Amino acid sequence: MSASRETSQIVALRYAKALIDLAEESKSLKNVESDLAALEDMLEESADLRAMIASPVISRGNQQAVMTEISKKAGFDKTTLNFLKTLAENRRLYALKKMIDAVRLDLSKRRGEMKAIVKVAQDLTDAQRKELEAALTKSAGVDVSVEVKVEPSILGGMIVTMGSHMIDDSVARKLEKLRITMESGANENASVQELKPAAKGKK
Repeated sequence: MSASRETSQIVALRYAKALIDLAEESKSLKNVESDLAALEDMLEESADLRAMIASPVISRGNQQAVMTEISKKAGFDKTTLNFLKTLAENRRLYALKKMIDAVRLDLSKRRGEMKAIVKVAQDLTDAQRKELEAALTKSAGVDVSVEVKVEPSILGGMIVTMGSHMIDDSVARKLEKLRITMESGANENASVQELKPAAKGKK
């Protein structure tokens, strides 16, 4: 891990712990957790938002103003709003995604559960979600809660991520692997033909 990535991870863990402590003190942990999930969706959907929090050029004041507007429109808890304003003031918004991941992981550990992010082309029904949670719980040996994210771009199937482990059942990825395999096979056949000596004509 590079020094910059390691520093970013340390910063994320420190701020995540501070946010959890503040949320517990204000008895708003459930609201804050929900806010962070919504904020994560916003980051995934908006390239402009990702660029804004990563930009060293945008002033602290402007970053605070943007995060305040987002928080008020989304109805975020006061603890979440103050946390985001503090990140902007301290120039730490760039690590926001890592902080969200760190909070999720910390809370999952405290509850003795694991969080699975499931990306699907179409939303799951309640029955399908429960069936998937039961299967993942049995596989992982701990309680697994599922967070579903709908991404039509994967065409079908699902991509399940638990911690650093990814279970890929995406039709789009399977098609990509098939294409690569076919191209690889074609290239190998061409190479073999090139290596064969030219057929001698019959006398």
